[in-house]
Amino acid sequence: MPGLLRGVARTAVVAGTATAVSNRVSRRQQGRWAAQQEQEYAAPPPPPAAVPAPAPAASDMSSKIDQLKQLGELKDQGVLTDSEFEEQKRRILEA
Repeated sequence: MPGLLRGVARTAVVAGTATAVSNRVSRRQQGRWAAQQEQEYAAPPPPPAAVPAPAPAASDMSSKIDQLKQLGELKDQGVLTDSEFEEQKRRILEA
């Protein structure tokens, strides 16, 4: 019987150690994932794209059309709101 008892005890120690190590690894991974998620949520949003400024002496109609096309593309991409688009369009046309 002493050999059998020793074998059972050894198995219990090995199983207990494996369980402890497994639990520690799981807690570590959960901590890393939680930290990673916090960083993703805490990251600041990307800076808005620069709105093309109207050229100071843009009396030439083709340059105004080019600027309006760029402005329209920015609006289609969602970079500009409707009110921002209208304001920039007004500035280009008044120049």
